[in-house]
Amino acid sequence: MSNHVTIYEVGPRDGLQNEKALISTKDKIQLVNDLTACGFQKIEVTSFVSPKWVPQMADALEVLEGIDRVKGVTYSALTPNLKGFDRAQHARADEVAIFAAATEGFSKANINCSIDESLTRFEPVVKAAKDAGISVRGCVSVITDCPYDGLVDPTSVVHVAKALADMGCHEVGLADTIGAATPEKIEIVLDAVLQELPVGLLSGHYHDTNGRALENIEVSLEKGIRLFDSAIGGLGGCPYAPGATGNVATEAVVDRVTKLGYNTGLNFEKLLDVAVFARGLSG
Repeated sequence: MSNHVTIYEVGPRDGLQNEKALISTKDKIQLVNDLTACGFQKIEVTSFVSPKWVPQMADALEVLEGIDRVKGVTYSALTPNLKGFDRAQHARADEVAIFAAATEGFSKANINCSIDESLTRFEPVVKAAKDAGISVRGCVSVITDCPYDGLVDPTSVVHVAKALADMGCHEVGLADTIGAATPEKIEIVLDAVLQELPVGLLSGHYHDTNGRALENIEVSLEKGIRLFDSAIGGLGGCPYAPGATGNVATEAVVDRVTKLGYNTGLNFEKLLDVAVFARGLSG
């Protein structure tokens, strides 16, 4: 197993999307540029969703066009539909992300359709991205616990994860969206998914609502996963997931995995400075 752990920084999108006070485009651009200077290889910059539902992301085009790009860094955007993908492509996103839920309750609350309907909706997005030479990242929400349907059946997670992979997603992220997972639950889900998908295809996205995210990352490392989402300063949450108070803090993840003997390639001192700036944006 490799001792390198890649951190996918999602603060600029997942970290800021739920903030009620609008953050300036200038500050969003600075945040991305400062994160780039820390050494990240992957940064989720924004999302191309309806401003009616997520007003914080209304300036997605301006942010992606305004950042200082560094060669070798992937700047991505969430694109839930073809309209969003077209805008992301125009803004030169290096990668796009699509999200499907592992429960019917969350799928209906989040994107107003069933699981299978959501997967059907994503097919043209993946095809368009493939035709344009843009990679697609698929993510599965609520992999252990759902705020609407309760405990999640691992077979449903496997179904959605495999569907995203078969569709053409080069990576499938597994998300504990409300932060209710425990290491035991994560282990059960990973064992189920790994029967169908290779470990190199998977990543972990664990919220820290109950303070278990770092433990969940540790058990994932033991299973061979080497890619994890986190948000600088621990910012974030999901507007459709009651109780999801925030992503695990990037600086905490880097500190923990480094102490476990892994390398992230990130400048920890710069990271701490950016965390202060990021938390200032959220008030």
